[in-house]
Amino acid sequence: MAVQILNESTEPTPGLLDVNNLEVVYNDSVVALRGVSITVPEGGFVSVLGTNGAGKTTLIRAITSLLFVHKGKIRDGEIELRGKRIAGSDSAKIVKAGICQVPEGRMLFPSLTVEENLRIGSSSRRNRAEINSDIERMFDLFPQIASRRKDVAGWLSGGEQQMVAVGRALMARPALLICDELSLGLAPQIVHTLFELLKQINQDEGTSILLIEQNARMALQYSKYAYILETGRVVLDGPSDVLESNEDVQEFYLGGAGEAAEAYATIKHYKKRKRWLL
Repeated sequence: MAVQILNESTEPTPGLLDVNNLEVVYNDSVVALRGVSITVPEGGFVSVLGTNGAGKTTLIRAITSLLFVHKGKIRDGEIELRGKRIAGSDSAKIVKAGICQVPEGRMLFPSLTVEENLRIGSSSRRNRAEINSDIERMFDLFPQIASRRKDVAGWLSGGEQQMVAVGRALMARPALLICDELSLGLAPQIVHTLFELLKQINQDEGTSILLIEQNARMALQYSKYAYILETGRVVLDGPSDVLESNEDVQEFYLGGAGEAAEAYATIKHYKKRKRWLL
């Protein structure tokens, strides 16, 4: 597989998370990832972009050790956290090691209150005073849900539920926060608020962020480095601002193809124009 590197000197250096030549299969027959390699440096903000079926969800399942739930397994490659192999480890141990996920669809406990959902995120911790302090910190970060701390989470709006989901993940004090389709189904203003919060957490607290997104425009605006997945392969990667100005990325991910008629005309030679596929 050939991976186009825009500038070798700008590649992320090995750091917090390293995924090396990962190959994943489902049911011992369907290959979902084909030699994928990504790096999230300490304090990094990295996005992984791609359409449905590109392999984004499979990548998260591999990192968080949840492939077995979907009859998938790693056939080749390694996943390392700070140089230690974590591929195939128990998912609870991965959380304790410092990786926490905001899942697609939020996956809250709808019959529990907002505060109870947040406390669940601290289940791997024991210091009650620190946990209580962090609960109040979450309400400071998310003032929109502070007044609803005793409300049942299932009654909240989609945007409020996403805030609870992010807060719950942060309650584990992760070194790496993985956000899966954070913007899905949310109003633009809510998405902007959430991305600004991620930026704040990354800059002020040094929490590394791995953002899995279909909203390429927002992801490239906020992340520092990005990878593009297609059919299970990394087909392009580089600094986010460089990718944002790339003609192919603009055309196929940022809506730069122009008017509808012109965009339709490009479909005939879509594959030819995608220079990154060999």
